[in-house]
Amino acid sequence: MEFSVVDLSPVPADGTAADAYANTVATARQAERLGYSRFWVAEHHGMADTIAGTTPEVLLGHLAAETDEIRIGSGAVLLNHYSPFKVAEEFAALDALAPGRIDAGLGRANGSPAADRALETDRHVRNPDEDHAEKIEAVVNHLYDDYPDEHPYSDLELPRSDQETPMPWVLGSSPSSAKIAGELGLPYCFAAFIRPQFAVHSFETYREQFQPSRLAGGVDEPSGMIAVNAICADSDQAAARHRAVAEASYKRMQRGNVGSRPSIEQALDELGGVPDPTPPTLDADEWPRAISGSPETLAGLLEQLADRVDVDEVMIQHIVADHDDALRSHELLADGVGLT
Repeated sequence: MEFSVVDLSPVPADGTAADAYANTVATARQAERLGYSRFWVAEHHGMADTIAGTTPEVLLGHLAAETDEIRIGSGAVLLNHYSPFKVAEEFAALDALAPGRIDAGLGRANGSPAADRALETDRHVRNPDEDHAEKIEAVVNHLYDDYPDEHPYSDLELPRSDQETPMPWVLGSSPSSAKIAGELGLPYCFAAFIRPQFAVHSFETYREQFQPSRLAGGVDEPSGMIAVNAICADSDQAAARHRAVAEASYKRMQRGNVGSRPSIEQALDELGGVPDPTPPTLDADEWPRAISGSPETLAGLLEQLADRVDVDEVMIQHIVADHDDALRSHELLADGVGLT
């Protein structure tokens, strides 16, 4: 099984976006050194005091120069905010900077009403699924220069390398995104750290709707990845202590405090103590929003979850208070799952 990392560029306590980006670079370099397959960066808007990951296309340009072999990509670029042609230009340019190792992770999300207005995003598209599918298809057609000769866009050219074209992925957290990925015949990544209760159903939908792709950038058989919030430490108990930050962050989000990240001490106070360790074996219908464990425990948990949706790649996302703890988690997990 393959393992990858997605990074949100969290702003450290008393730090700035410059510190957040420096940490992201350090995390990407470590992921490459440890043998992770991909390193993706995210797009969030309107909460840059806590999450600096607003523009994956910019950050990826820097990461292209700071890494050598690991695949880098977006997890995700939010396509509802942009022109498909402009997105394709950005990822083609990234391919020229890091030939043959770019992933174009395509998703959608609405932020706050103010952020959406500032981004000039229409929140009231008549058929949002249809619109999203059309935009994904347009990005892929631009990237692969696959418009027919009579199409008005057929003469548009993109900057590119002479190696592998950026790989398109459909990203989502619901069966509707799975349906789009299946009908277009594109690889699909499900964000189980957002809506874990839909993971199994979404992959069932993806496979039921899958059609061998007519797109140049598509695939002939279903290809999937699951993104999981997971934190690793030396023991199950220590890992549960770190997981408290994620648990408290989710509770804050439910109260409308989006993007806020407490310290471990604040999280323990808000939760009333250390959460129970994640059990080494999950019940058949149990899929926690966040999991934790020692290298051995977490390796087993990730294998269980990947088996449930029949994928052979897991992407790790986590919410931790300290950058060094995040790096240590990736190091311990790499050891636990046997990366080289």
